[in-house]
Amino acid sequence: MTSVWAIGLMTGTVLDGNIDIALIRTDGETVQEFGPWTLAPYPPELRPLLRDAMEQARDWDFEGPEPAIFAQAEDALTRAQSTAVTAFLAKEGIKPSDIAVIGFHGQTMLHRAPDGARHGKTRQLGNGALMAKLVGTSVAFDFRTADMAAGGQGAPLAASYHVALLRSIDAKPNAAVLNLGGVSNVTWWGGDTMIAFDTGPANAPLNDWIGRHGRGDMDRDGLIAASGTVDEVRLARLLDHPYLMAAYPKSLDRNDFTAAMADGLNLEDGAATLTAFTAGAVGKALDLLPQRPPRLILSGGGRRNPTLVNEIRKRAKVEPVMAEEVGWRGDAVEAECFAFLAVRALRGMPISFPLTTGVKEPITGGRIAMFDVAA
Repeated sequence: MTSVWAIGLMTGTVLDGNIDIALIRTDGETVQEFGPWTLAPYPPELRPLLRDAMEQARDWDFEGPEPAIFAQAEDALTRAQSTAVTAFLAKEGIKPSDIAVIGFHGQTMLHRAPDGARHGKTRQLGNGALMAKLVGTSVAFDFRTADMAAGGQGAPLAASYHVALLRSIDAKPNAAVLNLGGVSNVTWWGGDTMIAFDTGPANAPLNDWIGRHGRGDMDRDGLIAASGTVDEVRLARLLDHPYLMAAYPKSLDRNDFTAAMADGLNLEDGAATLTAFTAGAVGKALDLLPQRPPRLILSGGGRRNPTLVNEIRKRAKVEPVMAEEVGWRGDAVEAECFAFLAVRALRGMPISFPLTTGVKEPITGGRIAMFDVAA
């Protein structure tokens, strides 16, 4: 198939205030070329608006009408990301008409996994039609809804892209990728089998814990956790959570594991315990795989936390390898993924699979807002 240029956009549930923008050239199977990428900051007023929307989403919990704030936040988010993409293209000297499609993940407000016979629900804010009009190119968006309507988990969706990256470095079977965002998810590749699921929390509870104590947005460089002591008794109890032992496919909402796990501890010990829990949950996840991989290639913001990386090495009993060590762009992988998925969606290729989200058969997903040149 012909390769095209696509842009991917990602903003995680940690609400770090950045829009990840990445450009790749792909046919939806392999990546032929990596273009530029950047982290574009949100306007200062948008982040508190999204936090407020997320808090109201938690109270809403898919019951009754959506919170009115969703419409305001969706419009503001779409315009901010469209402005960022337009600036990115102008800086790189690229015309919108050179881009086949933008993969617009949007901002997850709430995600509820399926439960028995009950289908799951998910809500991401993002107006694809508005972005297509503002930027001047087609947009793929709302990637998760079709999967959940078909009985899937709606997450994780990165597996096909992770496998494309693994193939690009001639990885042997029993290779794995761990993305450490707000939630942590693993992709395992057995050569002819692809498995993916959310392992547990990553940065979200720790960031919230640090913010609650007025110490910023994150445990930068893991220094706060490194100065604390893990509450091993509490940690053992936390690691008995039924989710961690449940069979895959499975997925999480940002709020399924919260900073409340550290309630009663001081700042440092709480940070140390939350960090150790993320690592221990990774170990539980690896135990569920057909084979335990000897190493994990790490992407996402959590890989920048040396304390978390060391805890993964110790508690998950696996060797962490930075994405950059294998030639990948660790901060860009998620955005690249949605560029890749956008091309697959545009071409009707599957983005969900039985052993990644739990759908009965591979299905495509995402809605396409085509840019009308004549409009």
